[in-house]
Amino acid sequence: MRYLPKSPADREALLKAIGARSIDDLFAPIPAEYRLQRDLKVPRQMAESEIVDWYRERSRENGDGYATFLGAGAYYHYRPVIIDSLISRGEFLTAYTPYQAEISQGTLQSIFEFQTMICELTGMEVANASMYDGSTAAAEAVMMAVRLTGRRSVVIARSLHPEYHEVLATYASQQGMPLSAAPFASTGRIDLKALEETINSDTACVLIQSPNFFGTIEDVAAVAEIAHKHGAMLVVSIAEAVSLGIVEPPRQADIIAMEAQSFGVPLGFGGPYCGVIATREQFVRQMPGRLVGQTTDRAGKRGFVLTLATREQHIRREKATSNICTNQALVALMANIFMTIYGKIGLRELAKQNLAKAAYAAQQFGKHAKVLFSGTPRFNEFVVQTSEDPYAINTRLLGHKMVGGLPLKKFYPEFGNAALWCCTEMTPRTSIDTAVAMVAESERSVRAGKEPEAQGVAR
Repeated sequence: MRYLPKSPADREALLKAIGARSIDDLFAPIPAEYRLQRDLKVPRQMAESEIVDWYRERSRENGDGYATFLGAGAYYHYRPVIIDSLISRGEFLTAYTPYQAEISQGTLQSIFEFQTMICELTGMEVANASMYDGSTAAAEAVMMAVRLTGRRSVVIARSLHPEYHEVLATYASQQGMPLSAAPFASTGRIDLKALEETINSDTACVLIQSPNFFGTIEDVAAVAEIAHKHGAMLVVSIAEAVSLGIVEPPRQADIIAMEAQSFGVPLGFGGPYCGVIATREQFVRQMPGRLVGQTTDRAGKRGFVLTLATREQHIRREKATSNICTNQALVALMANIFMTIYGKIGLRELAKQNLAKAAYAAQQFGKHAKVLFSGTPRFNEFVVQTSEDPYAINTRLLGHKMVGGLPLKKFYPEFGNAALWCCTEMTPRTSIDTAVAMVAESERSVRAGKEPEAQGVAR
């Protein structure tokens, strides 16, 4: 009966219990002019078998089975099947929020383990129970730095994910927080000389992303040295969590804001995702979101509790460390299971597969088109500049059941016909070779002054 409406007998019993003779009696207090006197204009009910067929037809419209080269903050990684089996348990799936520790020990323990693994992964000393997503985590980390330093302005690397920048701008517009952008150099990294000129005595923090939006890995130590020299904090955003399997964690940062979607969270039209904030223990009092701690009860048994921040703190706006008073516990549990299954060795192997696929693809693309920032270390994303508009190339790729790279003209018009390409462990080498061949054909056709052949264009 979990998903079924009440039977006629159930309805009669309910009406009798409240002293109503009929459904009309129940709704009699509502004036007649506000009551619907006709049947709803909805399609007739369907049998379960018909509903299953209907959804199967709709799923075919989604282009299932396509290889994808999209990244830019949302990554296609393999999800171990055990994740859905475990998160579907009722005590996890239906739980709202762990306010009462005495009945939520399982949820609190999973969050505590999540925090512990995030600290091990990032090199930080404390992590929170999770935030909404990577973009809001970055914004909250910046506001945390503002509170800690007592300064107001923020310097943002222009190589930060543009949509993260937009989210932060929305926050800043209501906080009286001036934002300045530091340009990137020819390496694809933040321009250190320009950063020196942009930072000032009112700068609360410098916000960078590594690997950044172009896929290149920032020189975190050099940026940290400049920021700290001027009394500012360094906030590092990580959009691709799998990179930490092989890239040195940004330990020089004061605060790390991360998106954990790569850790077992499916691509779902923008969410839900799982944001993370990790920091040093000395800053924990200003860390937004929830924190689960380990303790012992009167009998000496281990237990878990929410600690340091109370629910009321987040409700009282003038004293709040955050406008986020909950966390993505179920999604964080997906990441928790993922990290547990892979472990240190497995995550490193996964990262190496991503690195190798991207290195091979960038090398092959570079034979026919221009790969930007090719001399800078990268992880699993790279920028390819073509003679033809990447939208046209992507249209032809669809005909071969492939989703091409993300055109960058919207965010970086100076790049012209450039697109951000991503390869993960899920990208077949045959798809890479086909995409490279189509780009090569495009370049030859443009040079010859001909239109590339539109073979097998998808509807």
